[in-house]
Amino acid sequence: VSDLRPSALPGSFDVSRSMFDLRSPPHRFMKRYDSVSSVPSSTSSRKDSQGSNRSLDTLSGDERDFGRLNVKLCYVSSVEQIWITVLHCKDLSWPSSCGANPRICVKGILTLPKPVHFRSSAKEGCSDIEFMETFVFAIKLQSLQAVRLVFKIQTQTPRKKTIGECFLTLRELSSEESSHWLDISPPSK
Repeated sequence: VSDLRPSALPGSFDVSRSMFDLRSPPHRFMKRYDSVSSVPSSTSSRKDSQGSNRSLDTLSGDERDFGRLNVKLCYVSSVEQIWITVLHCKDLSWPSSCGANPRICVKGILTLPKPVHFRSSAKEGCSDIEFMETFVFAIKLQSLQAVRLVFKIQTQTPRKKTIGECFLTLRELSSEESSHWLDISPPSK
């Protein structure tokens, strides 16, 4: 596990702080649909991750935005390693039962036959949290291409609780580092 704040990893693993500046043009990996409309809210709509429109007024508690998680992935084939960097949680929300500022961490799971688990350090809860932590595992590429990478956003205080989750398939994993913004959903029952 590496903390990327004081320095960057060698080679192509540099992390630019400018990617968090939303005033600059959108980056090629960011895919997000927000409602932009000059009509009254009762007729405005948003696009969900499947591209269908839904009225903002009909969103239930389970459909509201829970935030997004930004991660980077890279597979170094010469040493058969996957590099997973948990960068940033944006627009994060949590139930009021968790308190005003719970400690938040990201738990990752590679869904192999024998699952691989990892966890970021816990940070004080706020809507935007920088993690900047890299996890490296030696696993054959063929094993990874049939699994999912699941992320669980968890509170550590006042008690451990999963407040949201998201996942990514690893079919297109390559040696070129890729950045992903994942929509956080309510935890599955």
